[in-house]
Amino acid sequence: MGVVLRNLQKVVPLRRARLRRDVDTLRHILGIQKFDLGVICVDNRRIQQINSVYRKKDAPTDVLSFPFYEDLRPGKLPCPIHRDELNLGDIFLGVEFVMKQCQEESLDLHGALTMLQRERYILGEFNRLTGRQLEPLMKPCGPET
Repeated sequence: MGVVLRNLQKVVPLRRARLRRDVDTLRHILGIQKFDLGVICVDNRRIQQINSVYRKKDAPTDVLSFPFYEDLRPGKLPCPIHRDELNLGDIFLGVEFVMKQCQEESLDLHGALTMLQRERYILGEFNRLTGRQLEPLMKPCGPET
């Protein structure tokens, strides 16, 4: 099983090989290597269109996910019966939107693209396995507990 990585935008130069390695590392950390996953990189115009159609929000955003299993609870993995059901779905990354966030916060774009919806544990494991020192894009609102 694998990752389908598509770059449908031309605004931000991406290193596809690094992004693929980072996504594969996250799949390993999460224990989801046996599942297929689509990662589609898009510009502000396209993610705004998708956001408008599916969420009724006429604005660009950083990430939109479309799970293969609609009734799956967060944090749970599906138990597919057939091999062709080993699919988690698609993730659309608003690369242009994320790049602007990274520039404002002086963050690494490629690291940010693979960390958008993950907990501190995953970020810590990713840093440990890759030797990087990435931080979350979103800062906590209050004191950490």
